[in-house]
Amino acid sequence: MLKDMIALTKPRLLRLNVFAVAVGFWVASKWDISWLSLLLVIIGSTLVIASACVINNYWDRELDQKMERTKKRIEYINHLRPAFVLWYGIILGVVGFAVLYVWVNPLSGWLSLLGWFAYIVIYTMWLKRSSTWSTSLGGIAGAMPPVIGYCAVTNQIDMGAWLLFALLFLWQPPHFWSLGIRRVEEYRAAGFPLLPVVKGITRTKFQMVPYVFLLLPAVFLLYYYDYVGLVFLIVSLLSSVVWFVHTLSGLKTQDNEKWAKINFLISVNYLMLIFILMVVNTTWR
Repeated sequence: MLKDMIALTKPRLLRLNVFAVAVGFWVASKWDISWLSLLLVIIGSTLVIASACVINNYWDRELDQKMERTKKRIEYINHLRPAFVLWYGIILGVVGFAVLYVWVNPLSGWLSLLGWFAYIVIYTMWLKRSSTWSTSLGGIAGAMPPVIGYCAVTNQIDMGAWLLFALLFLWQPPHFWSLGIRRVEEYRAAGFPLLPVVKGITRTKFQMVPYVFLLLPAVFLLYYYDYVGLVFLIVSLLSSVVWFVHTLSGLKTQDNEKWAKINFLISVNYLMLIFILMVVNTTWR
């Protein structure tokens, strides 16, 4: 039972998002870390994000059976029973929101609720089944974790919060569309109106280009406003250029499977590198 409950929280996705929360907290703290506050924001965020993942699995349980990547999730739900899974997700969210609102600050609590709402209602219940905009607008939810961590320290939405939001918001569509291109037939069979399914792979490649390109000014502005140091600027700009050049190369390639696989791997490593650099090269107070 416990194994199924953990699996429904999508542990790999959960770890990445919680790490993003910690990164945002670290950037805002500028090395003056309140470890208790960091622990509380991690606990609260973990519970809210886990709640969103569990309810997403509950809502998508029938469609997930149609895809190789997700069909095992129905086993976890059946082991626990759907009604239990729904209440499990709700309780996780309520407790997580309470921890952030009461023991961190109200702003962090409301931001977590906004991210939860964007993921469950806007993305899962509405756009995922009806529009190619699901990936872009669903990015609102994915961009919230570092903002929650950042605002846990500052208790205000300032330029740093907006830049962290922009970085994650821009990163998500080309990352997810790379996966979508690789598994386009699975998404087509499952009935998801993902951009590669509805508009085609070529259109998707073109649409990825501006997102990756705009990461260049996003990382530069983090340095310009003195949130990170010169090492971050140099390495992140070079990494952004590498990803951008590879994304452009997709406009000519005929081997979409190979190109999309490499682009997906670049996107994953790009984000991890950016996060690590943010922590290591955060400016001091």
